[in-house]
Amino acid sequence: MNRVILMGRLTRDPEVRYSQGENATAVARYTLAVDRRFNRNNDGQTADFINCVAFGRAGEFAEKYLHKGTKIAVTGRIQTGSYTNKDGVRVYTTDVVVEDHEFAESKNASPVGNDGYMPANTMGGAPMSAGDGFMNIPDGIDEELPFN
Repeated sequence: MNRVILMGRLTRDPEVRYSQGENATAVARYTLAVDRRFNRNNDGQTADFINCVAFGRAGEFAEKYLHKGTKIAVTGRIQTGSYTNKDGVRVYTTDVVVEDHEFAESKNASPVGNDGYMPANTMGGAPMSAGDGFMNIPDGIDEELPFN
């Protein structure tokens, strides 16, 4: 089984290109900085930098909503490959092919500034309480909950 789950921050804005042809497909590439739990070698590095690539709708999502510093959770698979560069040297690659990515924190918790995201205190027009991620239920609602 080839399954990867990562959580980290984008090191830069995604680089998005579209494939050629009648049905152009978005291809988004970005690097995630994923914190290490501990550092055995004491070499000062506290994060791994993992290359990710998202195709199609996932690539379009990355283009529209992901920016440098955004914390996201990614699920996908590892894909390895190789190519010969212009100097004739064989280069080996390892990427995470993204199947799904989602926000891992609210906009207010993010170090990223005001950049056009939907405010974190609203979700689909419903007000949310600040900080805890739960929707405020207005007083005076007499409806029963839809579950037992």
